[in-house]
Amino acid sequence: MILLLAGTAEARRLAVLLADRRIPAIASLAGATREPAPLPLPTRIGGFGGAEGFRAFLDAHPVPAVIDASHPFAARITARTHAVCAARALPLLRLERPAWTPEPGDRWTHVADEAEASRLIPPDATVFLATGRQSLPAWANLQARAAYLRVIDPATEPFPLPGAYVTARPPFDVPAEAALFKRLAITHLVVKDAGGPDSRPKLDAARDLGLDVLILRRPDPPEGLRVVLTVEEALAWAVALSFSSA
Repeated sequence: MILLLAGTAEARRLAVLLADRRIPAIASLAGATREPAPLPLPTRIGGFGGAEGFRAFLDAHPVPAVIDASHPFAARITARTHAVCAARALPLLRLERPAWTPEPGDRWTHVADEAEASRLIPPDATVFLATGRQSLPAWANLQARAAYLRVIDPATEPFPLPGAYVTARPPFDVPAEAALFKRLAITHLVVKDAGGPDSRPKLDAARDLGLDVLILRRPDPPEGLRVVLTVEEALAWAVALSFSSA
């Protein structure tokens, strides 16, 4: 029973293909979203409780292999998974979609982290933060006129910066993103380099509106981790594994 660390669109596609092929698998969601859409696989929701909890899960379940299809910025999950699987000689594959590439007219600046981005944003800017709720503490030094941060689930705590939360659930298209940026008078967009077409519309809308975009570079994968860039490659790996262990 392959363990699929899910939470991305690619993980969802892979779950469908694994189910269609009847390859035994179980999906795991970290629980960051309160009501995630169901997957076509048995699914556990909630973190493992660190490395010890992950090892305990593997001890209790006959898992012959792991596919890490978590978010490109889930660095702690990926590092922990790699370390535990390597220590057990447990086959592990990382499915990570390619980073975005700029197109003509894009006004992108790649930055190392939120601190660097904060230094590049002028005090009269109105900023749209598409960096996730957990990134908020890292924006404590942001001196912009206003900031808006998009969340899926309604916030229960006050917004800690001048501005507000924007509650909305994807998918978003380019016209909707452009209309939102115009309504909020956005001058700067900040995103994580998550890659993939599903969250690209905000970048295309920013290009159409001539907005400055700051892109947080994604963390490097652990050394020695096997990484594939497409769902099809991950499926082929799982199929080959299932036949070799049959």
